[in-house]
Amino acid sequence: MSYNATYHAKTGAVFDFTGAMMSKKFGPEVTNYFSGSPINRVSFLRTNNTFLSAALPVAKFLLLNSTLDPLSKTPENLAFVSYDVVKPLIGAPYSLSEEELIAAYSSADPIVPTPLFLGLNTRDVSSGFEFGNESGVGRYKGRPYFAIAVGDWDPKVGGEWRRTRLDLKLTRDHAAMLAQARSILDWNNRNLFCSACGGRTISVHAGTKRVCPPLDKALGDKSERPPCISRNGVHNIAFPRTDPTVIMAIVNHTGDKVLLGRQRRWPEHFYSCLAGFCEPAESVEEAVRRETWEESGVRVGRVVVHSSQPWPYPASLMLGCIGEALPDGEDIHLGHDPELHQADWYPISYVREMLAKPAAGLDEGPPEGFREGDMRLPPATAIAHQLLLAVTNNYHGGLKN
Repeated sequence: MSYNATYHAKTGAVFDFTGAMMSKKFGPEVTNYFSGSPINRVSFLRTNNTFLSAALPVAKFLLLNSTLDPLSKTPENLAFVSYDVVKPLIGAPYSLSEEELIAAYSSADPIVPTPLFLGLNTRDVSSGFEFGNESGVGRYKGRPYFAIAVGDWDPKVGGEWRRTRLDLKLTRDHAAMLAQARSILDWNNRNLFCSACGGRTISVHAGTKRVCPPLDKALGDKSERPPCISRNGVHNIAFPRTDPTVIMAIVNHTGDKVLLGRQRRWPEHFYSCLAGFCEPAESVEEAVRRETWEESGVRVGRVVVHSSQPWPYPASLMLGCIGEALPDGEDIHLGHDPELHQADWYPISYVREMLAKPAAGLDEGPPEGFREGDMRLPPATAIAHQLLLAVTNNYHGGLKN
């Protein structure tokens, strides 16, 4: 993290840049779970095969299985393997330039797992890996990291394929690395065929771009494939997608209550903030107002962005907001959208009390010490928890004491 960062173990967030000029005006930056990676992605080196080839022998590899669950040592730590372990699976992936790789494409060749270059862990210089200019700017140091979706292949190194979607116990660094790996590998898996012409695609840019080759050597003399719009001009169909999603803590106009809802499939007594996907040509603020009204009937006025959280299931970016209901728009009506089973206004003092109690995830039973009359709220690793925490700490300025 950067200067003056403070890690709050109980909240799962890092409050960063606390001494910065802008923090004095707007408050410190909140870095949520699944973000705050130790990895420098050095994205400009993804097309440099000399760099990538040199990185392989000293790199650490994160493996994900057919359901994109990571190989883990413990619930808190991922397992990483060396290039020697995965070399029989991926060979020498950067022996051909991008142009040569595209020209050599044959649909008859077996599909090899895509190695995804995550970046350099600049905190770990134990490998001695360096690349670029002899000194100064343009010299890059750190441990290289890659990720591979290996399907049902057994690396025979021990460890456990651990389901992590609802079991958010990973250390911050490993959670952020997993988020990057899982999102992009999932995108690769979903885009084996071109969305423009339907032809098979191949991975380039160290796993962060897919192209629709113009030729297929398996076709023999007539190797030219049909024309495809993705091969010409500026387009965005060949790069990983991110789906913006708003999640919001909505306070009433007097600032002493917050709107919470629950879905029918959630455990009993479990409540959270409202959330929904942004639609095309819609601002974050508009999405907050629309989703809140559609799900609860509440009409929202002022909206402020609080923080964000990557959510790699498969590729959402949660945009956490605080919103204030309009004085004449606080009535709840669940008849528009059937997503919510219940919704209500709860005193912020009560929510503060519930946040201080032990929390458990959606796939777990009631937490230790749960009593009749208690409410279950998301754990500290969820951005919903951080939004509610902000409201109880008077982020919105509406609490009188």
